[in-house]
Amino acid sequence: MTQTLFITGASSGIGAATARAAVAAGWNVALFARSADKLSALADELGDKAMVVGGDATDIDSLTAAAAQVADHFGGIDAAYANAGRGLSKPGTEAGDLDDIRGMIDLNVMGVVLTARALLPHLRKTRGTLVLTGSAAGRQHIKGSIYGATKWFVHGYAGNLAEEMREWGGRCCVVAPGMVDTAFFDDGAPDKLQPDDVAAAVLHMITAPERAAIREVYLMPQA
Repeated sequence: MTQTLFITGASSGIGAATARAAVAAGWNVALFARSADKLSALADELGDKAMVVGGDATDIDSLTAAAAQVADHFGGIDAAYANAGRGLSKPGTEAGDLDDIRGMIDLNVMGVVLTARALLPHLRKTRGTLVLTGSAAGRQHIKGSIYGATKWFVHGYAGNLAEEMREWGGRCCVVAPGMVDTAFFDDGAPDKLQPDDVAAAVLHMITAPERAAIREVYLMPQA
């Protein structure tokens, strides 16, 4: 049976690249994000292996309903990728806008927890794999970086969740890239990592044999 991957933040960048890589590898993909038009365009590109389930990664009801819809449509969910996240328009504890900071923490922290909460019941049935997007910023101290602190949470949570999931045969992994050439950076970063590089790491983790739990892939640009 064809396996199914549920992706949050699937409308562009790393999420879209992972969807393309998964379909190329023979997987079904469920595309979850708020940008309905971008999701529809991506689904048209990917064909009948792609399913659009638009929603907000900070809304547990939206995630739960989407996961149930996907499981019913494809017959189950074998892997999930909690990729939705964002940075700040202006960094810094004093300089940053408080509403912007709250919104980022809600997505980068609670969005990951809620995605796990909604998908774990489905992954338990398939002894599946959950991947979280961490960051090189979550493996080092960066002056004043609240964004980096949210990724420290992701790395700690991934390790703790991996210990929980292993009790029933599931795996939790974190992919931790350095600078990636996505819309996250206003001027781009063409000499750094590409979204396809991160997508390849995600596919490596979710297709590993059951005996192997790849807890983390840490990617850094050579340039």
